[in-house]
Amino acid sequence: MALALLGLWLWGGVLYALLMSLIFYRIMFLPLSPTDLSPPYWINMGAMAISTLAGTLLLQQSHAWPLLQTVQPFVQGVTLLFWAGGSWWIPLLLVLGVWRHGLQRHPLRYEGLYWAMVFPLGMYAMATHHLALALEQAWLEPLARAFMWAALAAWALAALGLLGALAQALRRPAGA
Repeated sequence: MALALLGLWLWGGVLYALLMSLIFYRIMFLPLSPTDLSPPYWINMGAMAISTLAGTLLLQQSHAWPLLQTVQPFVQGVTLLFWAGGSWWIPLLLVLGVWRHGLQRHPLRYEGLYWAMVFPLGMYAMATHHLALALEQAWLEPLARAFMWAALAAWALAALGLLGALAQALRRPAGA
């Protein structure tokens, strides 16, 4: 069982690297319009957060499976790599958001796609918390709490945007 879990986790990392190389190529070398950079790009960060969480769960179970004990330093390193990769996405996505809405003047109005930011932020908070526990790095806990609040704020803003869009739709006359 340990071999299957470890293998699937590592294979997921390989697939992520392949797909992200294509996405990174598109962002860096092909023309982009503001509409191309929609909120679901946050899912790229969320995938790294989920992989980090899975790695920490493997580390927490390493006492039960001899194979995981043997490869524990490797799993720690790959888990930290996944977390660093997810962390790297955050400033990039913020800069791309400023480019989209600030420099390119794409209107900041409610889209259902903004919900795609909520889960990755929450997953990053949870992954950071579990990483702090698994690697005994207490200094990560304030970061985990900050992202928990960021996820809650993103949820609240998306919910307010949805309520505003619904209210606006209800005020429109029928057939308009």
